[in-house]
Amino acid sequence: MIDHLDHLVITTANEAACIDFYTRVLGMKLESFIGGTPPVERKAFKFGAQKMNLHIKGKEFEPKANFPTPGSQDLCFIADRPLTAVISQLKKEGWPIIEGPIIRTGATSKINSVYVRDPDLNLIEISEIYLDQ
Repeated sequence: MIDHLDHLVITTANEAACIDFYTRVLGMKLESFIGGTPPVERKAFKFGAQKMNLHIKGKEFEPKANFPTPGSQDLCFIADRPLTAVISQLKKEGWPIIEGPIIRTGATSKINSVYVRDPDLNLIEISEIYLDQ
């Protein structure tokens, strides 16, 4: 019945810090669009063929999760470059790695991952497909 994930929604307590992290540190593209109930201007982070819509705590759009909470997400992203380049980018931006690199189990194969926290303290795993050597 389900084929793939189209988008997800994250809630932030600090819009500016959230936008900075996902655009400057992770390289996602910020997009604005009209949506919600009632229709208003919204923001989303685009990456690959997916996106993450952004809700601001206390200003969420309907319909929404029952308890939209900053810092409650645990997300894993597959990088578009080797993990060594990801680590270099994180270091360049002064963003601390809290764990890794470490081998984990992904949706379709083993992955090599590093973990960081975004400004809302969501756990962000950034991975590359692990090729046994």
